This record gives sequence, C-alpha cells and structure tokens, in this order.
Amino acid sequence: MPNIKQQEKRVRQAARQRQENLRWRSTAKTLMRRLNEAVADGDAKETEARHRELVQWLDRAAARGTLHRNTVARRKSQAAKLTAGDSGK
Repeated sequence: MPNIKQQEKRVRQAARQRQENLRWRSTAKTLMRRLNEAVADGDAKETEARHRELVQWLDRAAARGTLHRNTVARRKSQAAKLTAGDSGK
C-alpha cells in the first residue's frame, strides 16, 4: 500500500496503462487471427486488407512501446509469409 500521495498516483497510472497495453496486445492477436482466417478462406483481397490492417496496428503498438520492436518485426514477417503463400494460390 503506497504511503505517499505520488505513489498512489503512480499506482493509478500503472493500472490504467496496464489496461491500455492489454487492449493493444489483445487487438494485435485478434488481427493476426483474422488474417489466418482470411488466408484459410483463400480470399486474396481480404487477406491483403487484413495484412495491411495488422501491420499498421503492430507499427503503432511498437511506436507507443506496448510491443518490443523485435517482436513486431517477427510478427510482421510471419504475416508477410502467410500473405505471400496465399497470393500464390
């Protein structure tokens, strides 16, 4: 339990930031799942749209510090492989 007023504020801020970071990470997972579904359906247009949406979201997550840049790079690479494999069908 914080004893100092500033510590109490930091606890409140940390809780708020934790919830916001959770939202960003969760949305990134959801977008990746939607990309996988689009690839499975074989719809090239939908796959490209989902890939673009995912990459934009990951870049913003990295810029704000929610996800590490190497994690973002890895996920973007995986998404690009999925998209490239689908366009060859």
